[in-house]
Amino acid sequence: MDIPKLQIGTLTAEVPIVQGGMGVKVSLASLAAAVANEGGIGTIASVGIGDIRTTREDYDGISSEAIAEEIRKAQSATSGPIAVNVMSVLSNAETLIRTCVREGIKMIVVGAGLPLKLPAMVEDTSVNLVPIVSSGRAATLILRTWEKRYGRTAQAVILEGPLAGGHLGFSEEELAHAEDFALERLLPEVLEALKPFEDAFGVKIPVIAAGGIYTGQDIARMLSLGASGVQMATRFVCTRECGVSDAFKQAYLDASEDDIVIIKSPVGIPGRAVRNRFLERLDRGEPIPINCPYKCLSTCKIYDSRYCIAHALLNAYDGDMENGLVFAGQNVSRVHEILTVKELMNRLLDELRAA
Repeated sequence: MDIPKLQIGTLTAEVPIVQGGMGVKVSLASLAAAVANEGGIGTIASVGIGDIRTTREDYDGISSEAIAEEIRKAQSATSGPIAVNVMSVLSNAETLIRTCVREGIKMIVVGAGLPLKLPAMVEDTSVNLVPIVSSGRAATLILRTWEKRYGRTAQAVILEGPLAGGHLGFSEEELAHAEDFALERLLPEVLEALKPFEDAFGVKIPVIAAGGIYTGQDIARMLSLGASGVQMATRFVCTRECGVSDAFKQAYLDASEDDIVIIKSPVGIPGRAVRNRFLERLDRGEPIPINCPYKCLSTCKIYDSRYCIAHALLNAYDGDMENGLVFAGQNVSRVHEILTVKELMNRLLDELRAA
């Protein structure tokens, strides 16, 4: 098959693959630039990007400086498209978004909540706004609000299914019946929900399928169902350009299907992770001290939480698996080797052509 380009507003990717934004510090400039250099869209995750052990007074400034530095690193290493992922529940989301725009980012991806006020934070209409949704209903609510309040619409929508890693847009009950919310079922619903907005604005709003996409055959299937591209995250962790610790990557390489668990996050929503010593400590009820000098997530239930998720994710990035949380997608048990981004992209494209 001919591999279609992915057009998102003013951005064009030579191949229809978006590397998902993974925090804390999992997807930074080196990974994003490598993906962009291979024709995809690289994504820098903004959550926890600065020194999360700083003070409340310094947190906003340090985070803004850190995201600006990563953007500049990526831009100096590639001329390909770079996006930044921002969680809408971040207490400093608006500051991060405005910093991204100031640094020349042309694609802002926002998930972990409904980004109903996003257009107000991005006055530059050349910046492509891409919400992450888990249903047609959510897509309709976001785009209807944007249309009524701001006279704008999305340049693309990422549809994230229940097999994704990290925080999920589904309840524990829904995740227990994940087959009822498979991408194959959700995609037609979202495509239909976008039609009125495509007609109203006279544009194509591409849908990017995410969650459980692992092979080129998976990409081909999503394209055949009407998606314009896919987002992949778990596959990119075990690449040489991903800057996480060797212990983090080894957790992926060692994971079996039985090691993939759904956890209850302090953020208030479920998440998918790899079972490790840290989660076993939580299961045993061991006390894990919490020191929160600021509230980085507006929905975090600090006083009801058994641990600080930002610190746990940073510990995993650093290789401290006794105190670290490792997020991963459902297909992580299929990862058995460390590749370069070029090798991985070539493999995916060969599989896609052969599908």
